[in-house]
Formats: sequence, structure tokens, C-alpha cells
Amino acid sequence: MAGMMASSSLIMNLSLSSSSSNQIRPIVKAAINIPRRVANISLPGLRPGGFVAENDNLLYRSTDKQLSPIKIISTVNRSDPKNNPDPVLMAKLYAVLEAVSDRVEMHTNIGDQRTNWNSLLLTSINALTLAAATMVGVAAVSGGGAPAAALKLSSTVLYVAATGMLSIVNKIQPSQLAEEQRNAARLFKQLRSQIQTCISVGNVTAADVKEMTDKVLALDKAYPLPLLGVMLEKFPAKVEPAVWWPEQGRKQYGKGNNNNNNNNNKGYNGWNGNLEKEMREIVNVLKIKDEEDYIKLSTKALNLNKMLAVAGPVLTGMAAVGSALVGSHSVGGCAVVVGVLGGALASVVNTLEHGGQVGMVFEMYRCNAGFFKLMEETIESNLMEADLEKRENGEVFEMKVALQLGRSLSQLRDLAAADDIDEFASKLF
Repeated sequence: MAGMMASSSLIMNLSLSSSSSNQIRPIVKAAINIPRRVANISLPGLRPGGFVAENDNLLYRSTDKQLSPIKIISTVNRSDPKNNPDPVLMAKLYAVLEAVSDRVEMHTNIGDQRTNWNSLLLTSINALTLAAATMVGVAAVSGGGAPAAALKLSSTVLYVAATGMLSIVNKIQPSQLAEEQRNAARLFKQLRSQIQTCISVGNVTAADVKEMTDKVLALDKAYPLPLLGVMLEKFPAKVEPAVWWPEQGRKQYGKGNNNNNNNNNKGYNGWNGNLEKEMREIVNVLKIKDEEDYIKLSTKALNLNKMLAVAGPVLTGMAAVGSALVGSHSVGGCAVVVGVLGGALASVVNTLEHGGQVGMVFEMYRCNAGFFKLMEETIESNLMEADLEKRENGEVFEMKVALQLGRSLSQLRDLAAADDIDEFASKLF
């Protein structure tokens, strides 16, 4: 009996212990002990919450002098203005770029319009003149009466209309207006490329914004869009090169930069004595040969245009008088000759002036002379700068000059080294 009680008590204890073991799970505790000498560790580049720290907080520091500091260098230097330019300056430069792009479209469209003016007015005036001359001839052989009077009156009206139209057209010179707008569109496209390059480089300064703005305003002044009030003088008293750039800021040329002239092989910022001498010779050739030659050609084109512009209305006016006097016994057949021949000659003169686009040729020569004048001022501006750091790099500048003149570097140096100036600096035009 006692044995049975002992065995049952043992079974109960085992069941209670197994059930309690299923309900209560043992708790395991673990600990990692870090040595005190590396207790203060900070993770570089991290902030509480997982954000990346700024570059100034990337330095690892430790209280133990035995540990080496760890520095993480970011691949992007946000303090560099090339990677983080001033947003206000960038916005201003983009505003200038938008204005330049708009002007390109405006000058292109107006140039096309004025080209059409030249073609339509040339055709219309010649048609009026030849029709009037034909009427004069028919009136002379009709014998008189009402038909002859009607033909005389009609021819006179046509001649008067042709004279007025010729006077206006010769004053505004549509072919020259079209050439002005083509030049303006080309120069604004060039300025747009310069602004885009400046934006791509990224190092935009307030001086860059001011320079581009001044160039836009200078081009607006050089090639105005309206005709009334601000139109360029088509028959100036003195021919001068076209100027479409702002006055370049210059500093007085100092003798200090002559210290580098002794080193002909290695110059500072690409400049040395040989290069400065070469650039001065190029300026001399440009002034004596290229610019002077195009000024002479412009003067000849201007004189021819003046003569044709006066001759056209005079001939149509004389033809109008002759057509009105057809049939008069006091003048006889001279009126018919003047009426017919004057109209024919007026058509020839008008075709030579506007069909040959003499005004456009004058403007083209004037613009070419301005191109060489701009090159001269650019070279002189660099040479007059005493601080070599503020000059454009000498090697790059020499290459630009050579390309603008259509020469290689060796050809440019040969031109500067020549004793006699017997050729033009430019090989392009």
C-alpha cells in the first residue's frame, strides 16, 4: 500500500513539472563587452535617423590617441561653385538665354520678310515702268483722240507711282535691311552658343551675366528691328566698320608683364614675348590690309548705290513728263523718246540696284570690316592687360585667332614673321 502511494506521488510530481516546463520558457541573456579604450566610436557620414551627414561632419574622432582618425571624402564637393552655382545668377543667365533665343527667331523672320519685300517691290516697279513705256509708244502711234489721251494719262499715272515707290524703296534699301537681319540672327546665334557653353561649364559669375547682357543690348543697338526712327543710315557720309559689341573693359598696359618676355619657351598663362610680338604683328596686318581693304570696297559700293538710287527716280520722273507731253506740237517727237526711253532705262537701273542687291553688298563689306575691327580690339585688350592671370590663355587665344583667320598655327606665325606685308591676314574672305 505504501509503495503504491509513493509511485502515484512520483507520477504526479513528474506531470506537474512537465506541464510547468511547457508554460515557462527559459530566458537566455547575452552581453558583448567592448573594451573601454574603443568605447567612444562614432560612425562617419551618419546622423540619428539614418540621414547622410554634411561634409564638415565626416571626420571621425576618438578619445584614445592610439586610434587613427578616419575621414571619408565625398565624391561631390558641394562647396565648389562649378557643382553648386548661385541659383540667382543661373536664373538671370537663363533669362538672358531666353531673350537671345527669342531675338534669333525675330531677326530670322523679319529678315525673310524683308527679302520678300525686295523681290516683290523690284518686280512690281519694273512692271509699272515697262507698262507705262508701252502705253506711251501706243499713244504715239494711235494718232490722237480719246484713246490716245487715255493712254497718255494712264502712262503718266504709272510713271508717277513708280517714281514715288522708287524713292521710298531706294531710301530704305530692302536688300540691305535683309542683310542686317541675317547678320543679327547669326550673331545672336553665336551669343546663344556662348551662353550655353558658360552654363555647361557651370562657373557662372555676376561678371558673366553682365557681359552677356551688355552683348545683347549692343546687338539690339547695332541691328534695330523697327524702320522708323532708329533705322540705320543707308547712305552715311563716312563709311565705318559695323560695331555690334560693347566697349571692352581694358586696363592700362603695364611694363610689368615685360618681365616674362625673356622666357620665350615657357610663358606664364601661355604668354611669352614671342607670342605678344606675333599678336602685335597680326593686329598691324589686319589694320593695314584687311580692314582697310573692306572699307575701300564698302565706299565703292556705297557710291554706286547712291548713283543708282538717284538715277532711278530721275528717269521715271522724266518719263512721266515725256508721257504727258506726247502729241504736243511744241516738243514734237522728243516727248515720245523721253517717255519710252526713260522708262526702259529706269527699269535697267532698278534691276541693277535691287536685283543686284548693291545695298546688301555694302552692308556685307561693312560687316566684314567690323569683324576685323573686333579681332583687333580683342587682341589689343589682351595685350594691354598687365596682369597675365586675367588674360585669356595664350595658347588657346592663338588657336582662336588662327581659326578665325582661316589659318593654321604655322601659317599664322609665318604671317607674323614676314618682313613685307604682301598678303591679307584672313583666308576666309
